[in-house]
Amino acid sequence: MKCDKTDLRLYAITDRKWLRGKSMACMVEESLKGGATIIQLREKDLDYDTFLSEAKELAGLCRDYKVPFIVNDNVDIALKAGADGIHVGQKDMEAGAVRERIGRDMILGVSAQTVEQARAAEAAGADYLGVGAIFPTGSKDDADRVTKETLKAICEAVSIPVVAIGGITKDNIEELSGSGIAGISVISAIYAPEDVEDAAKKLREKVKEYIE
Repeated sequence: MKCDKTDLRLYAITDRKWLRGKSMACMVEESLKGGATIIQLREKDLDYDTFLSEAKELAGLCRDYKVPFIVNDNVDIALKAGADGIHVGQKDMEAGAVRERIGRDMILGVSAQTVEQARAAEAAGADYLGVGAIFPTGSKDDADRVTKETLKAICEAVSIPVVAIGGITKDNIEELSGSGIAGISVISAIYAPEDVEDAAKKLREKVKEYIE
């Protein structure tokens, strides 16, 4: 599966702290019903077997909904789970090395905060970029801010789609209008509310209004 920019409209990233007693698959399915167009499984502390089992379950769920399924950081899990792709940060495995391991058919997403990083990621074989943090965020304590001017410059500097990430909510999406992004990537904006499906639906409507 290759990545189309329409797949990146509403990019949902998981976070276990919002499960509230539900299974990960249940929470993710609620976001898919609401309009999430791509799912990333982000697990930093799970043991290997549990991580792999969860990844396989979500891979199957995303296939049912015909949306791409991405694993964060762990190439081995992504390959064994049959994920559609992998996303790596600047401090993770180098993008070119990841591309060599996963081949040409899997999606490769790379985090970038500068035009130089964005161009290097594209040259290394990235299919899309995640750029941020655009707004203050509690999801990543070490997330440096990226100005909207830099976001726009990155979008103009590369030919692959760019997703904005970091502190984005339905109330500030409008500020990203005209930046050139293909979509938004969110964690708490979609999974923190009690009604995940409704949260996803409202975010999707805002993306249609201001981004598409």
